[in-house]
Amino acid sequence: MAENTPPFIIWIDADACPKVVKEVVFKTSFRLKLPVYLVANSHMFIPQSPLIRLIQVEKGADMADFYIVGHARPQDLIITADIPLAALVVEREATAINPRGELYTEENVRERLSMRDFMQGLRDSGVDTGGPAPFGAKDKERFTNAFNRILTRILKAKATRSF
Repeated sequence: MAENTPPFIIWIDADACPKVVKEVVFKTSFRLKLPVYLVANSHMFIPQSPLIRLIQVEKGADMADFYIVGHARPQDLIITADIPLAALVVEREATAINPRGELYTEENVRERLSMRDFMQGLRDSGVDTGGPAPFGAKDKERFTNAFNRILTRILKAKATRSF
């Protein structure tokens, strides 16, 4: 590992990530001194910190996803609601969580891809399938709890490896 490369990075698929989720991650980054990379195809506000970077990619479908997949490592944590991106990073043995606090696994990400494709087929045939429920306080709480559990697990594993 290069000298300037952190032991692990928290990646945020940032264009569609709720602001409150980003704020939880920023506070944790400051508290634990963890690097956070936001990948987006539009400019957005981020706190001034050497720990937090905005990586702006070209506009276009999946450009942020391609960047994250090309740069994330197995020890990294990725926050995304994008099922195909989650499937790719789980396949590469990285940890992925959605903004509502759900950990993606090999099993559930395949199931979600199938459901996503099914729903897309319905939408393509003119069926109104609605969308996800609005992001609320319970979602923020679930995300925060899951995020903290996952970080604790990653940090313990990192501490064990350094001995």
